[in-house]
Order: sequence, then C-alpha cells, then structure tokens
Amino acid sequence: SASCLPLQHPFAHSKAPSLPLQPPPPSSMADLSPSLSCFFPVSPHSQFSLHNLPYGVFRPSPPAAPRPGVAIGDFVLDLSVIARAGLFNGPLLAHSADCFLQSTLNNFMALGRPTWKEARATIQNLLTAHESTLRDDTNLRTEALIPLSQIKMELPAAIGDYTDFFSSIHHSRNCSKIFRGQSALPPNWIYLPVAYHGRSSSVVVSGTDIIRPRGQVVPPEANSLPEHKPSARLDFELEMAFFVGPGNALGDPVTIDRALDHIFGLVLMNDWSARDVQAWESTPLGPFLGKNFGTSISPWIVTLEALEPFLCEAPVQDPPPLHYLAESKRRTYDIPVEVAIRPEGEEKASVVCQSNFKHLYWTISQQLVHHTVNGCNLRTGDLLASGTISGPVPSSLGCLLELSWGGTQEVKLEHGGTRKFLNDGDEVIFTGCCQGEGFLVGFGACSGKVLPSKS
Repeated sequence: SASCLPLQHPFAHSKAPSLPLQPPPPSSMADLSPSLSCFFPVSPHSQFSLHNLPYGVFRPSPPAAPRPGVAIGDFVLDLSVIARAGLFNGPLLAHSADCFLQSTLNNFMALGRPTWKEARATIQNLLTAHESTLRDDTNLRTEALIPLSQIKMELPAAIGDYTDFFSSIHHSRNCSKIFRGQSALPPNWIYLPVAYHGRSSSVVVSGTDIIRPRGQVVPPEANSLPEHKPSARLDFELEMAFFVGPGNALGDPVTIDRALDHIFGLVLMNDWSARDVQAWESTPLGPFLGKNFGTSISPWIVTLEALEPFLCEAPVQDPPPLHYLAESKRRTYDIPVEVAIRPEGEEKASVVCQSNFKHLYWTISQQLVHHTVNGCNLRTGDLLASGTISGPVPSSLGCLLELSWGGTQEVKLEHGGTRKFLNDGDEVIFTGCCQGEGFLVGFGACSGKVLPSKS
C-alpha cells in the first residue's frame, strides 16, 4: 500500500534516536509477530523490521572505513563489531566471519545460501527480546548499534559487471506503440529475456547527484544533422536489480532449478536515460551513451529470505518458454514500488508512478539462467537489472517516456507543475515496500538529483 512507501528519506532524523540502557518493558516493544520482537523499540511502520534485516555497507563517520551492516529500525548493526566479538560462531561462519571485516559484501555473498541463512538466524537471534548477549552488554550494544541518521552509505558491493534486462511486456508494447505506432513485440521477446550489457563504473549509491549528460542528438525537423548538446529528454526508469552471490565457471551454465542459489538479494534501481541521445545512437547495437552516464541503486540489499512471505504467481507465459527457461513453479515477488519527483525548491514530492515488481514477464531466475546459457560466467557482485517495471494501467507506467507518451502529453505533478521529461534540479525518489502481517519489509529509498550539464 502507499502508506508503507514514505517519500521522506527513511534515514532523516532531526534528532538521533537513543538506545535504552536497559531492555524496555514488554509493553513498549514492537510486537511485529508473537514470536519475533526486538529488544529495543522498532516502529511497526519501520521498513527495517526484524523480518527484513537488509545488508549494506556504511561508514559510521565520514573518515571511518566502510564496513558491512544490517538495518534494524532506526539503527544499523555493525557486523564488523559482531564478528570481532566472536558472535558468528555457527558451523558455517565460525571460520569465515572475516567476511564482515571487509569494505564490501562480496566475500559474504560468495559463501552461498546456507551461510546466508546461518548469518540471518544469528543476527535475528541477537536482536530478539529473549536473547541477552547484545541486549545486556552495554558496551557491546553501544559499539554495535549506530543511529542511521549518523552514517554514510556506500555501494554494498564491488560490481564487476552490470546487465540490464527488458522484462516488462507492458513496457515493451508501449515503446513499440510510441516509436512504431503498433503494439507488436519484437519477434524474439516472448522467447528470451532481452538484455544489454551496461557500464558498472557509473553505478552509484542512492543520494548521488546525476549531471545532465551531453551527447549527439538529432533535432526532430526532417533531414536535420546531429548536434552535440545537453540532453533535453532526460528520463528515469523504475527498475529493480539483483546481486549475484556465488558465480558459475566459464562454460558451465546455471540450470533453472539452481538459479535462486546464485541470487543474494534485490535493490531498487534507477536506469537514468537520455532519450534523445539513445534514439540516435541505438541503431544497430543498442544503448550506449544514452544510459551509461549514471545508474542509481538503493544502498540496502533485501535478501530473498526476507522476501519469501511475498512470493506470488508470476504472469502466465504464452507460448511456453524453451526447456532451459521452463520453471517448475512460476513464482515472483509482490513488491509495490513507487516513483516521486521533487522539483528544486519544493518541500513535497509528487508521486507519478505506482507499479509492482510482480508485473514482470521474465523472472529473476529466468534472467540469470539465460545470461549463462551460452557458458557466460557470472561473478560475485555482478548486478542484473529487471528493466522498466511498467504495469497494465496508466498510473503504473515506469518512465516519463511512457507517462508522457513520447513527450506528446504533459504529466501533472500533484503539488503543482508538469513534466514531459526531467528538469534540472528535479530529485527523483524511488521507494519499495512489502506489507506483511504486522510488519514491513522495505528497501528504503533510491534517489538522485539532476544537476545542470557541464559545458
């Protein structure tokens, strides 16, 4: 629901929250479920519940070294502190806990799902009201739990490669209507997850400004020659992306029944797009400079374990996919996602899109498997994105290209003004949040502000 998609930055506090020196009485605990409550208050409206526990990389202060953490309520649990205290003492992590002493999550992500589950169980147990290890150790608790309002987030992983898919049948059909006047899909689209290889060097963490790109564009007048100028049709694309955990060897494709073993978790992603640059350069090889000037992701990776309560049926595929893409169960995730634009100088942001991850035709398992079917080797930390998440109704269209129908219609902002494409000073804010029974599992925010082009 829209109520669990706050437009305010989820880490913005006028005053840092304080941890209780002693465990609070049961009446003040956030009873997210009868058997799962934290030893300090966590608001039932927090996206970072004990059911979530997303992973990220943060600095407790600007000069401090980055380290892995888990978001819980208004705090981050510093996993390097927990590791040094010897609390990752399960059979799988006991000799691998130094993965939490690194500046990225890559080493941890490479360990695989059994180890991820052990880590999640350990962290969840340490934070529960019935466990005294962290709760009753004032010094350890003070060192390990840091207010989110005080930290600086970094990219969660070293991203070696980045691939962007084209998985929404609604987005594909709309693009065909806009550019060719008909809704016919490309002949290959219903047989394989179409994708292009992006540029990992320009993937940035939420909150990083995006400079309006310059490039070759062709004026709409007939027989015009290309010009070098700032893009006048800068757009967002509402996407999600997943991080690869264990990779696969070169020449060894991943089978559909093992695909999820290679997927660590998901983030929100904005595939910023310069539509006028893209239109001129894309024939015949596809996106290049119209895309690679910046790609924003949210800082917290929500794991597949946290998303299990939100599994749902995936769209029916007709015709059935080829055997290597055929899933025994067509499952995806019910994740409501939202886009808002805050013009420069405005206090409030205007919602322009409300969509859902479940609309995507190709699942994350199919995307990963197709990527490797020719023997391509994926590596830990690779980022694979969904493509624009457009749904079946006008309010669920996931980019301004569709919302403005190629720039032919004005998109009204609820707090005043209109847009066809983005203006300098616009801040674009993506949010995503799942509503459980008495708890939320959210992604935080993926935001970026458009700055003027450099001459």
